[in-house]
Amino acid sequence: MRDRVEAFITNRRFEVVITALIIINAITLGLETSDAAMAAFGPVLLFIDRLVLWVFVVELVLRFYVYRTRFFHDPWRIFDFVIVGIALMPTTGNLSVLRALRILRVLRLVSMVPSLRRVVGGLIAALPGMGSITVLLALIFYVFSVVATKLYGDAFPEWFGTLPASAYSLFQIMTLESWSMGIVRPVMDTFPFAWAFFIPFILCTTFTVLNLFIGIIVSAMQAEHEATAEEERATLGDQQKVILDEVKALRAEVAALKRS
Repeated sequence: MRDRVEAFITNRRFEVVITALIIINAITLGLETSDAAMAAFGPVLLFIDRLVLWVFVVELVLRFYVYRTRFFHDPWRIFDFVIVGIALMPTTGNLSVLRALRILRVLRLVSMVPSLRRVVGGLIAALPGMGSITVLLALIFYVFSVVATKLYGDAFPEWFGTLPASAYSLFQIMTLESWSMGIVRPVMDTFPFAWAFFIPFILCTTFTVLNLFIGIIVSAMQAEHEATAEEERATLGDQQKVILDEVKALRAEVAALKRS
């Protein structure tokens, strides 16, 4: 019985159906935010929402039945369990905010689509390196924020009057959002040599540190792709070995028949 259930839940058609239900549920949850759609199709949308949720629950129960304690050995199954568990929590009273979290069910696409799993795996693998760069960026921000507060705080208290204000203004400059006409040029009207402070800051953050983030993510993605390719090659090699063993066995049987 367990073998039949396992074959059912690992079937490609079953995965396609679950993926389609996730997409349909995402559409219905979006339509529920529209007053016009709720006025016209409210009961239908709510019925579809509950139906899809219970399909997800049945799917998880089947996976529990098949994998038992091994269910929690796969992080993606744990991810699905948490998402569906949040959707099952009561949404009345103080917990009504959880209704908005039902949209998290859409994230199940990540666990259902292999290419998305590889992308997320690459991002997770890049987190340690990204943490080191985040610390470096925080140090740069702290140093420049202190200097900016000392230099421009009295003349421009709204932008650089306090350390948090300076950090936020520098973050805006780092993202290149209205940095020139919005902040730097007005400061340069009072301090003509302010460019000597802001340009090195942009070079250190926007064009150097942020590109390090991209480099680490690309490297992690490449490593994830190579690991996946290695697994596929290993699987293909095992299949070829099985085929060769079967061919050798057939040759031995043919030779035995000839001798007889």
